[in-house]
Amino acid sequence: MIQRIQTLYLLAATAFMAVALFSPLAVFNVGQEEFALSAFSLSGDAASHNTLWLGILLAAATVLPLVTIFLYKRRQLQIRLCAAEIVLLVGSLVFIGIYYWLSNRMFTDFDTTHQRLCFGALMPLLSVIAVWLAMRAIFRDEVLVRSLDRIR
Repeated sequence: MIQRIQTLYLLAATAFMAVALFSPLAVFNVGQEEFALSAFSLSGDAASHNTLWLGILLAAATVLPLVTIFLYKRRQLQIRLCAAEIVLLVGSLVFIGIYYWLSNRMFTDFDTTHQRLCFGALMPLLSVIAVWLAMRAIFRDEVLVRSLDRIR
């Protein structure tokens, strides 16, 4: 069962979240200084602010699909873990939005010339799609196994 399509979906979700964990999520140019929002900090040339809860959430969302892959004999648990992963991913999207908004509000007193979300902020959304596809494939396998048990 480990060679099924849901394994590829869950590996893709893990890869997407690893990119989000290690790449910048947003960039703010304030005057001559550039601040980057990443998983564990909002840092610039002179100052750094802690975003630990976002980092913990992204790290948990990175590890959970990898753990789910190896529970292939327990499909019901896999479905539940996929649902929990979707909740974590939506939570991480909300956290990214909150930190982006708060960072934007923090720099309103200064001359913010440029602000943008980076490629890493899109990764939880792609992971939601991949985990949802994996959950559908796991559910199909469960339905198939139950229908074959009924025939015996």
